Amino acid sequence: MTPSNRYSAIIESIFHAKHELGGREVPFNRDDITALASKLNIVPPANLGDVVYSFRYRNDLPASILAKAPKGETWIIRPAGRGKYRFELVADVPLAPNLTLAVTKIPDATPGIISKYAFSDEQSLLARVRYNRLIDVFLGIACYSLQNHLRTTVAGMGQVETDEIYVGVDKSGSHYVVPVQAKGGSDKLSRVQIEQDIAVCVEKLPSLICRPIGAQFMKDGLIALFEFEQQGEDIRVASEKHYQLVPPESVTDEDLLGYRQRLSDRT
Repeated sequence: MTPSNRYSAIIESIFHAKHELGGREVPFNRDDITALASKLNIVPPANLGDVVYSFRYRNDLPASILAKAPKGETWIIRPAGRGKYRFELVADVPLAPNLTLAVTKIPDATPGIISKYAFSDEQSLLARVRYNRLIDVFLGIACYSLQNHLRTTVAGMGQVETDEIYVGVDKSGSHYVVPVQAKGGSDKLSRVQIEQDIAVCVEKLPSLICRPIGAQFMKDGLIALFEFEQQGEDIRVASEKHYQLVPPESVTDEDLLGYRQRLSDRT
């Protein structure tokens, strides 16, 4: 049995063993992973947390779990403390790039040696965003990378991880904290990660204005940036832009005229 099939069998068994008809939450913990794996005659994975991680950030939950969600809703897995989790029903609103958006060309400032050896994963995406100051461009404030892969704990959630944290300042002197989640390849932006980023900002840097960002590699090297905001129990897209990093000479007078027109249309 492949790891993917093992994980699906385990998480499916946990859900159906604990789900009650009409229930909107299904709590479980890491010990349940070991117990259900043994019951299924599956060798428990060495990293128990990876079972949960795979369905929170990489893969869809098994169809038999999703089928238990009412129309317009879906199941996700949220942290509920150290080694504790819960399936929870939320509005079914995918956090995916809008393929109809216009693309903005940005002169590529990525160092050549980075471009030569970069992979197509989240670290490559974070590097390109950083070197090209795309967070500054997107938000319209001066931003500075504070820390990569911040691992910390949040009350009620347990351990959480943010891909990168920026701090920023605007022309009025207001300070911002900008957590960034990056996804390359087939990985998907997760509302759970965005919720965790917001919780980290509220708990660790409460005097700063939190503006959570998602970055996603698209086809042909396009980079989608999202700004999210929390509305009640939901995470919504506040704004979205698509950028293409190009050689400076590829930004034509026609492109610049078009961008100027966008600006005049907004004012």
